[in-house]
Amino acid sequence: MDAPTTNLISILRERLKALRDAGNLQEALHTASAAVEKTQQTLGQDLDSIDAFANALEMRGDVLRELAEYEAASDDYRQAIDQLDNRPDRLDQIGRLHAALGAAHDALDRPARAADHWREAIACFERHDPPLLLDVAALANNLGFLAKADKDLDAAETYFLKALEILHAQLGQDHEETAAVSNNLGALYLAAKYYEQAREMHMMALETRRKLFGDEHPDTAQSHNNLALAFLETGDRSWARRHFEKSLDGFEALGTDCADDLEAVASNYCEFLREEGETAQADIIAQRVRTVLASQRS
Repeated sequence: MDAPTTNLISILRERLKALRDAGNLQEALHTASAAVEKTQQTLGQDLDSIDAFANALEMRGDVLRELAEYEAASDDYRQAIDQLDNRPDRLDQIGRLHAALGAAHDALDRPARAADHWREAIACFERHDPPLLLDVAALANNLGFLAKADKDLDAAETYFLKALEILHAQLGQDHEETAAVSNNLGALYLAAKYYEQAREMHMMALETRRKLFGDEHPDTAQSHNNLALAFLETGDRSWARRHFEKSLDGFEALGTDCADDLEAVASNYCEFLREEGETAQADIIAQRVRTVLASQRS
């Protein structure tokens, strides 16, 4: 591309970023379309013009995805992937495009196609020199959710463990992403009735979240609830009670943003209390939570 065209694309890219940062997505879409139009006009056989066109398509695809126009976003991502033609010098971008295309299919409730593209993305990220391991971990975590939803618990475990191994090595145990995957594994093990493993994963997640966020944080409160459920299954009912109470206290302190979580935890805790024969206490807590929720929603 000639210098004036290169400069124009740079200006459009900067404008696009500013518009997206400001939340002006409709205007950002016009800017991205102008970049696609210009780079398509100058598209030739040289790699610079191909890269510029693919970059513009990716930028517009990202804006379209933010606007929930997933089919149109998918078209741009596919065209960009075709332009880059599996080039070894663009493995990071090709992987990113497959990851974005997978996300678009996931939003369109096409899990099989989402999984195909996320696996393609992982292959690109692993072939990159050096391997883009944190990107691999993020997509392995996504694939774990898809496999769990498909009732393939063995595959889900494999993906979650892969993500956890990478995050533990790259970021350490005391990182929120590591804690999130530990939590996901705990939920998987609870569903698979591997209760001791569920307990350990949820304990690890809770310990990290308390260090990072303190007690009055939604992730910490959720971990208390998850750990309480695991303790119920291992027969540690006194510990289950303690963690239900901490979860309830945490969500009550967090206010309106966590109303649904508060309601769910209160339901779990009240059910536990009734099983313990403490019906009056369960009724008191249920009424208290209903009052809190009513005041938050009014």
